[in-house]
Amino acid sequence: MTSLLKLVIMVLVILLAANIIIFVLGCIKPRSHRGGSILSLLASLVKYVAGIIIVCQSLSLLGVNVGTIIASVGVLALVVGFSAESLIADVVIGAFMLLENQYNVGDIVEVNGFRGVVTRIGIRTTSITDGGGNVKIINNSEMKNILNRSDNNSWSVSDISIPYETDLAQLESRLPTLLEEIRAARSDVMLDAPQYLGVQSLDASGVVLRFWVKVAEKDIYAGTRALNRELLLGFRRLGVECPYPQMDIHTK
Repeated sequence: MTSLLKLVIMVLVILLAANIIIFVLGCIKPRSHRGGSILSLLASLVKYVAGIIIVCQSLSLLGVNVGTIIASVGVLALVVGFSAESLIADVVIGAFMLLENQYNVGDIVEVNGFRGVVTRIGIRTTSITDGGGNVKIINNSEMKNILNRSDNNSWSVSDISIPYETDLAQLESRLPTLLEEIRAARSDVMLDAPQYLGVQSLDASGVVLRFWVKVAEKDIYAGTRALNRELLLGFRRLGVECPYPQMDIHTK
């Protein structure tokens, strides 16, 4: 059997073994976000290890003395260290982040203004997917000033306008009942009854009232949509319509 054929068979076997291991890891259902992070990291590690084995075995089959190369690593370490400084930083910082449990797969985080769910943690990079399906891949060494929102509740905010002609005092007296009705109707996303915060602003076409409701972090956008809808329908039941821009024209 020629060296080239041996090389091809060896590469195929290693790739097959690596893919089987990654497939098995993907079939495991973690019980926690941390478990998912470890599985994601292991899958990434398998890819790198498979690549290193392929390189070493290929050199060996081609007649290169791998032992001599390994012995020379000490001499080349300084040169390689400088050239791969960012790579080493990514690997080391990624390991410390996982050990310190700063974030895990499935956590909702915000990094440099980008907010989304951690979908993958690798040896070098972390993948974050936002609500629109956009995926941002960030080097682990650049994962700084992380805001992990997974364990916190949030507030969905809604501003709704009413006409200036509305009896504000009478409307405010009827709001507690309406807000309890909204809570009962949307308990799927709302953790508590919405709260009326007061008059937010006086716009050209109406008075803006502000409301908010406590929701889980993952439901912050769904909570805003639900609150907007229920307030609109509730105000209509109370006989209050949202104003629209109007213009008075005076002629002489």
